[in-house]
Amino acid sequence: MATAAGKAEGMKVFFDTHVLVAAVSGSHTKHAQAFPLLERVQSGKDEGFLSAHSLAEMYAVLTRLPAPYRHTPEQALLSIEENILKHFKATALTPGEYAALIRESALAGLQGGVVYDALILKSAAKAGVERVFTFNLKHFQAVAPKGLASVLVSP
Repeated sequence: MATAAGKAEGMKVFFDTHVLVAAVSGSHTKHAQAFPLLERVQSGKDEGFLSAHSLAEMYAVLTRLPAPYRHTPEQALLSIEENILKHFKATALTPGEYAALIRESALAGLQGGVVYDALILKSAAKAGVERVFTFNLKHFQAVAPKGLASVLVSP
């Protein structure tokens, strides 16, 4: 159920990597949009999910941000452990699901990094979430599995 402001009320929500990074980085241009969503999961108002792939991607992004925003490896680890791993459930694809995703992507003519968006969305579908938060709405809509396009939201 959504409020008039469009915020989820007691829902299973899924964050893409960009939303996760923005939520934990106070200097990020979209922090003010992402942080309240993170707080809802941390407080137990919503049940949070993310792709296991996003954990590595989040670490990579946090440790390569431009100075002075770049996290040291230790800071990135702490941020992921304290802000994300303690509050979110990670979903992962099996090797067979990866192979099927690559096949589906090839047959759909997808090229390049868009396969990572498809991977993240396949993980969201596997988790059975009711809302997917992404700042890459246009890209995600282009590769969303059936039934998932309607739950994509830009914070």
